[in-house]
Amino acid sequence: MFMGLTHILNRYRGSGLFLPAHGRGAALPRELKVLLRKRAGIWDLPELPELGGPLEPFGAIAQSQKNSASAMGVSRCWYGVNGATGLLHAALLGIAAPGKAVLVPRNVHISIINACVIGELIPIIFDLPFMPDRGHVAPPDENWLKDILDSISQDGVDLAAAVLVHPTYQGYANDLTPLIKQLHEKDLVVIVDEAHGAYFASEIDEDLPKSSLKAGADLVVHSLHKSATGLGQTAVLWLQGERVDPVSLERSLSCLQTSSPSSLLLASCEAALLEWRKLDGRRRLSARINEARNIADQLKTFGVPLLENQDPLRLILYTASQGINGLKADAWFISRGFIPELPEPGSLTFCLGFKKHLGLSRLLKKNWDGLLSSYKEIEPLLPFSPPPMPLVNIPAVACSSAWRASWESVPLLEAAGRVSTDFICPYPPGIPMLFPGEILDEKRISWLVEQKSQWLGQIPSEIKVVS
Repeated sequence: MFMGLTHILNRYRGSGLFLPAHGRGAALPRELKVLLRKRAGIWDLPELPELGGPLEPFGAIAQSQKNSASAMGVSRCWYGVNGATGLLHAALLGIAAPGKAVLVPRNVHISIINACVIGELIPIIFDLPFMPDRGHVAPPDENWLKDILDSISQDGVDLAAAVLVHPTYQGYANDLTPLIKQLHEKDLVVIVDEAHGAYFASEIDEDLPKSSLKAGADLVVHSLHKSATGLGQTAVLWLQGERVDPVSLERSLSCLQTSSPSSLLLASCEAALLEWRKLDGRRRLSARINEARNIADQLKTFGVPLLENQDPLRLILYTASQGINGLKADAWFISRGFIPELPEPGSLTFCLGFKKHLGLSRLLKKNWDGLLSSYKEIEPLLPFSPPPMPLVNIPAVACSSAWRASWESVPLLEAAGRVSTDFICPYPPGIPMLFPGEILDEKRISWLVEQKSQWLGQIPSEIKVVS
């Protein structure tokens, strides 16, 4: 029997270590909790003169954005109600004209490639360091980026901008300052997708990774529901420096966001950002960071295998160390009402978010022991194969042309020499293994077939190619 969405939302009782990071309301800002306790729907308002909107010069929203930008030490900011996705679209299309090239990492979010499709931009895709024991990519360092830039300069590509991802979904991060400096020396605008690292900008803890705003990025997008206490779909775009014209950026924003944004979501943007500026909010954030570190220390003491990362609010359970596929472990945990955020073939990532987690260490240990006992014969997982990609790759056909081309669906094993018209994008949502316009060679197909066996139903047997 079909159950409606409202029924599911009302009855859902899973023990979630997933996004949004407010922990199913437990860590929402107090002002927002008060608002939500009032009569349902009173907050659903249009763009009244007193309120205005994110692109209006006057009104409460405009003033709130000015206050947030001033507090962050940047020149402008815009709230978004279509998640980080909508603001990444607008950021890229606001600075790069059709035909220009954009430097993007292999783990870039699908929204950036979709922006290339819409804006007829050329993505220059660069490879990343690979950790074969777990199947994750690592952030590039300045030497890695130098090799990439040296390689591109030989191709004579007309680059307009570069996109960096900081931190990764699993919480790997490094200092972007030297990388951004290199890119600025090439006269490139730098956009950073910091969707998973918004709270780094609080600078509340000296051991947190440095925010890309402090590292000098021109445009930074924060997801306020992934790494702050905002409701789902809330995000903010920050602008600093002189490399980006705010008028062009606003024109792009006006094309790509609704003209009737949710007043509730806009209020949530403000409330989430205010948390970093208020004394009690900063105390709560500091307490959650310290609690997260204690949880990780306790789990390691219990013998639970965790991978090291730089974001204390992300725990990576290393299932491959015991020969267990992370997607199978995910299904086992979910069946017991214990729900992770990110299952991958070699690991499970738990998002602690900003709520308290009393007794979590022992609960996770209990579930881990139960999972191990359910596996009678465990064979170690082999090292994961890196994607067979060159250091720098330009799609053979423009993304926009491939996306709009006539297509046919063919078995993956018969796709050698064909040009993809679509994405292959298993969980985690939004990070593609294959982009429109890329040619499938034998090595790529063999790797995708191998991935298909590891991702357990997440990769299709057929693929759309240019007909």
